[in-house]
Amino acid sequence: MILVGELSLWVALLMATWAATVSFAGGALRRNDLARSGERAVHATLAMVVLASAGLWTALFTHDFSIKYVASFSSANLPTVYTFTAFWAGQAGSMLFWCLILAMYASAALYTNRARNRELMPYVSGTLAVVLLFFLATMCLGANPFERLDWIPPDGRGMNPQLQNPGMAIHPPTLYLGYVGTTVPFAFAIAALLTRRLDAEWLAAVRRWTLFSWFFNTVGIVLGMWWAYVELGWGGYWAWDPVENASLLPWLVNTAFLHSIMVQEKRGMLRKWNVTLVVSTFLLSIFGTFITRSGIISSVHSFAQSPVGNWFAGFLVLGIAVTAYLVTTRLKDLEAKASLESMVSREAAFLYNNVIFVGIAFSVLWGTIFPIITEAVRGEKITVGPPFFNAVNVPLGLALLLLTGIGPLIAWRRASVANLQRQFAGPVIGGLTAGFVVLLFGMRDFTAVLAYTFAGLVAMTIVQEFYKGVGARRRMYSENVVQGFARLVARNRRRYGGYIVHAGIVVIFAAFAGLAFKKDFDVTLREGDTRELTDPFGHRWKFVSQGVSAYNLLNRQVTALAMDVSRDGKSVGVMTSEKRQHVDSRGAPTFEPSTEVGIKGSFRQDVYVVLAGVREDGGAEIRVSFNPLVRWVWLGGGLMAIGGLIVMWPQARRRRVESGYAAVMRPVDTAAETRELVEA
Repeated sequence: MILVGELSLWVALLMATWAATVSFAGGALRRNDLARSGERAVHATLAMVVLASAGLWTALFTHDFSIKYVASFSSANLPTVYTFTAFWAGQAGSMLFWCLILAMYASAALYTNRARNRELMPYVSGTLAVVLLFFLATMCLGANPFERLDWIPPDGRGMNPQLQNPGMAIHPPTLYLGYVGTTVPFAFAIAALLTRRLDAEWLAAVRRWTLFSWFFNTVGIVLGMWWAYVELGWGGYWAWDPVENASLLPWLVNTAFLHSIMVQEKRGMLRKWNVTLVVSTFLLSIFGTFITRSGIISSVHSFAQSPVGNWFAGFLVLGIAVTAYLVTTRLKDLEAKASLESMVSREAAFLYNNVIFVGIAFSVLWGTIFPIITEAVRGEKITVGPPFFNAVNVPLGLALLLLTGIGPLIAWRRASVANLQRQFAGPVIGGLTAGFVVLLFGMRDFTAVLAYTFAGLVAMTIVQEFYKGVGARRRMYSENVVQGFARLVARNRRRYGGYIVHAGIVVIFAAFAGLAFKKDFDVTLREGDTRELTDPFGHRWKFVSQGVSAYNLLNRQVTALAMDVSRDGKSVGVMTSEKRQHVDSRGAPTFEPSTEVGIKGSFRQDVYVVLAGVREDGGAEIRVSFNPLVRWVWLGGGLMAIGGLIVMWPQARRRRVESGYAAVMRPVDTAAETRELVEA
């Protein structure tokens, strides 16, 4: 099976080459037979990549240490679940995993469009095949997962301890599903540019694919934050690490596209924006992969220095050049069909939204590549730290949060004074009330107060929209609140699913603001020692050391500290934190020691304990952190995921519009907005 897998990788390379060649030829010559042949070759490429993947998994589970990848990222005593995830633990395996997902996406996109968008599909197939060809060629010629060793070691090196976490099974796959998913919208955008069919047809074909990619990218980022929080032991969940930034960049641009696509659908505007955002999302995904695999930037997430980075750099430069040429030569075809009638309109709000999203993306990109630029120009690497990112992006993020509450309340085309007064009264009162309440509770940090004020405004906007919609259904159909809510969302999933996503954003911003009150304490405890600490809410915590213990498990040697913990005199249980030294099957140490964090959590705050080390006299050096509102980050991410699923879910077509329903939803100012409510 291993030999079959290795051979299949080379056959997949040939199939992708054929698919790219005949697909573009079929489009240029208008030869349907060539186009169909290209599509069949993409399906064949998928079959070969599946066989190659099965071969690598076989090698991992049979512990074939003659294969360099298996010897480098697994060992005989590695737990089964991590043997499975070792498939994407290293460079070559993760690239094969990328190819597997991309081949599945490509095959699914071609199959679902076998009777639609036929003028676009040869170029869609060709573009997907070119991307597949690049990854397959990079693997076969630069990072082959089936490369053999000159000698067979008795055991493998094992997996990095930081990767031996349940997050390894869910974070990389979800992030890859999001990253690779940007390729399908990119392929449709290239096809639309090549054929000059730049109307709404290509947008309709890519909207759900874009949502699919956005959903998994969102879930992947939140899971990555959780994994960093529970595994790395530095007490936070976002450090503006270069690879963290690389995952955020396509999410920012993709989110901007999902907002501006509505303007093109309803008003025929922002057409240049949309094409540019789609191709930029894909290119930023390639950039993120380049950052991870080149080794030019230090990160806990990145792979070692590798010639594969040069491949990605070349592909990225080529992609930028080709897409820039296509977009600039099609500018006349991308002219808007309508003009902006007022700076106070929903179209304008979406435009401001795009500008801020792109501004944040640019600042993150600049801060990420600045060390590369300084090293190339001055010969020394100057790293940009969190202070820069926070100074630039916190104000932009607050402006974006404010727009999240303002945009849905403004009418299309032009908002009247009466509309603004009627729509904004409740949200403004809600925002000011939230700000006053946090001031009343002693909050004096200006940024945090502003964040809670804007969060209150957005939350009130969402509540107001649902209140009016549910109230209208209750008046029209005598439904109870639960029925009205469920059917309101079901009948316009895009609109109200989007509001649920916005609710998740509000929760996350509120949680971020809570970290302004984080407290850290460095403590040394011997067995029986007691230490009392005060958290941000004024509660007194007592930590009593039970001493340090050492023991061995399957593939690691553990040094653990246990403490009895109480709050305001009431016991909350025992907390433990560990230092782990992983070993191979012969007991030899592998990798650097890792930390297992102790966490006692609630929706108010997390008590976060890290064992930094053990002194010669038996004293344990620990850091105790009180992290407010951390669980609300995970809750907000869950709300965003639920909202994304609702938006993605296919909308059932109705034969008629319920008469009079839109009229009682809320007063409107324009015929266009009336039509929007009728559609709802």
